[in-house]
Amino acid sequence: MAKGYWGARSRQYRTAKEAVERGWLYAYRDRRRKKRDFRRLWITRINAAVRQYDMSYSVFIHKLQENNIKLNRKQLSEMAIREPQSFKKLVESLK
Repeated sequence: MAKGYWGARSRQYRTAKEAVERGWLYAYRDRRRKKRDFRRLWITRINAAVRQYDMSYSVFIHKLQENNIKLNRKQLSEMAIREPQSFKKLVESLK
């Protein structure tokens, strides 16, 4: 189980077991944390892109919901990075 560990963590049973169990806990915690971190990243990217066109993130999201535009934050973030012209048209259509 402790393959790849170094020092006592690979040689002593008790230490290796503790290290592996701690690794499982970190993995469990971080699988959940990863979702929060990515959502925060997407929101930051959208906010930065929208502010170029004199609009705040919260107003942008509100106008998307008002106009019944069903794009999630991941899609909006990717659109802002990979297709800035399309994103610009989207923002301008909401103004």
